[in-house]
Amino acid sequence: QVQLVESGGGLVQAGGSLRVSCAASGRTISLYSMGWFRQTPGKEREFVAAISWNGGSTSYADSVKGRFTISRDNAKNTVYLQMNSLKPEDTAVYSCALQKGGKYDVWGQGTQVTVSS
Repeated sequence: QVQLVESGGGLVQAGGSLRVSCAASGRTISLYSMGWFRQTPGKEREFVAAISWNGGSTSYADSVKGRFTISRDNAKNTVYLQMNSLKPEDTAVYSCALQKGGKYDVWGQGTQVTVSS
């Protein structure tokens, strides 16, 4: 069973950058698409970005397009989310997930990202 652990969250000023990581253990994630999601209290979880198994295809939410970049290093069993030009509305808990059978069914515990104005 694969386990996902996010890291790299923290406090950053508006306009700044942060990179969060999602390290997998237990089995390889190289055959699976991966995604990043975020959630704030009282709101539903929101899709942020996704990447295909080999990194050849990516997709983004409109709210982060042009500012965030998803990438992966299958040799390190890790997925990344580079976040630039951060805004206060990007504040959330960011979680990664593995897509299997057409749905995201393995999740990490999340890492808090806070953007101050």
